[in-house]
Amino acid sequence: MTPANVTLVDDNIWIVEGGIVPFFSCPYPTRSVVVRLPSGELWIWSPIELSDELKQWITQLGRPAHLVSPNKIHHLFLQDWKEAWPVARLWGPQSTIDKRTDLGFEAALDTEAPTVWEDQFDLVRFHGSPAMDEVVFLHRPTSTAILADLSEHFSEDFLARHWKPWQRVIARLWGIVEGKGYAPLEWRLPFFNRATARKCKGRILAWKPDRVVMAHGEWVRENGTAFLKKSLSWV
Repeated sequence: MTPANVTLVDDNIWIVEGGIVPFFSCPYPTRSVVVRLPSGELWIWSPIELSDELKQWITQLGRPAHLVSPNKIHHLFLQDWKEAWPVARLWGPQSTIDKRTDLGFEAALDTEAPTVWEDQFDLVRFHGSPAMDEVVFLHRPTSTAILADLSEHFSEDFLARHWKPWQRVIARLWGIVEGKGYAPLEWRLPFFNRATARKCKGRILAWKPDRVVMAHGEWVRENGTAFLKKSLSWV
């Protein structure tokens, strides 16, 4: 039985909603993406807290083979999934690998998707900042772009229920709200190398995705390319 916090996006790709975690005093929802590869193995992006119910569903779906951290912020539950499925491989950019020296990662994600991902993904390492980088993915079979913090897209309903009034003001000023979907201001400001960032943006837009799933906020079910043009317009 599929848990209530799981949404089928398209064939062989699911969104799993997790709990809320604090980030600089602001409540942030967590979200994972699960993809079933042609072999039947599972690719897990930004693993959320592993509950018993989620573990049971995952086990019925397939065997987790790849646990993916998109940036150095999205790492909190990697060790729990690795403990549950010891043969799963850990993947992330060098920034995540440097932060989680307690875990054994594969080669850093950079310019190309690993061949063991069965030709299901394209990726771009979005960089140009000394403070933050992020690996953005495209699930080719479903034309779904997957972003972590490069786009935040909070609804007014979520902000009203979880954020304080002064926090909601900041969210609107920064454009991390539904309809804009920008990266947070503190994320954007250190991108001093805008030429590099623009090249990364161009590669992402060239995918022309139909959908966009981000870690925080309302995911985009259609017109994904138009959404990304707006959300990345700060570059």
